[in-house]
Amino acid sequence: MDEKIAEIMDMAVAAARETMNAGLGGPFGAAVIDAGGEVLALAANSVLADHDPTAHAEIKAIRAAAARRGSHDLSGCTLLSTCYPCPMCLGAIIWANIDRLVYGCRPGDAEAIGFRDEFIYEFIEGGCRDGAVLDISEDGREKCLAFFEDYHRQHRPLY
Repeated sequence: MDEKIAEIMDMAVAAARETMNAGLGGPFGAAVIDAGGEVLALAANSVLADHDPTAHAEIKAIRAAAARRGSHDLSGCTLLSTCYPCPMCLGAIIWANIDRLVYGCRPGDAEAIGFRDEFIYEFIEGGCRDGAVLDISEDGREKCLAFFEDYHRQHRPLY
């Protein structure tokens, strides 16, 4: 591991350890760095403190880095995370155009201590679609499709 990356990963671990020990969230920390290696954001999971299931370290780091840059586009950036991102965070990383992801623990490591990232990946891949976890249905497509077409006709930006 590159020395600078190792130093920043240590910062993410320290941030996660601090919030974890305070009972604010799980053992997850993240940082976003620019192409020059400058830390744009450092964050830790605060799901428990914020009563917010989206307060994952990666999401918080992306939000802070985007705010600091004044843009939703984090092209050229690297995200470091103490664990391979959950599907929500992985989606956010891709939406933010982050170029590189460096992670510590694997999804199986998170599963081994009780987190269900692996289960969510399986759900997305088509398993567990019996309605026991989440009832999914389509309704109102015509109304929504007309709205989407309006957006397209107005040549609104895509992101």
